[in-house]
Amino acid sequence: MSVTTPTRDAVEFRPRRIRWVAGISAAAVVILFTALSFGLHGATGDGMGQFERGDQTAMIGLGLLAAAGILAFTRPRVRADAEHVRIRNVIGNFDLPWSAVRAVRFDRNAAWAMLELHDDETVPVHALQAADKEYAVEGVRALRALHSAASS
Repeated sequence: MSVTTPTRDAVEFRPRRIRWVAGISAAAVVILFTALSFGLHGATGDGMGQFERGDQTAMIGLGLLAAAGILAFTRPRVRADAEHVRIRNVIGNFDLPWSAVRAVRFDRNAAWAMLELHDDETVPVHALQAADKEYAVEGVRALRALHSAASS
């Protein structure tokens, strides 16, 4: 995704590396649970019952649920324009006017960027993760440019 130089343009960033990792992990979990489901046949280990088709289906269903949980980590996104910054994290959404933001921070050794608010609170920006290196730095620079343009 190409990002334009922010003056008054809107920008959008989503994490890159976690999307690859989560996608591959989710697929592996579904494949593993499906393979395990084919091993559920015959008598149970204690001999008190039989595995049936429903048990196999339930195992595949559990794999799909686990994969959906893993894919929740691909949810983060940040969208910003001249007036607002909209953040969607793994859990929680924020829609903030730039006037509420004191600074856009990306501290050394931090896992992701943060918005520092005027009321001394911080809002994590999971879309700009340290694992994405230069892409995350580009995103922080774009947000800082929009913030400074809105503050002036």
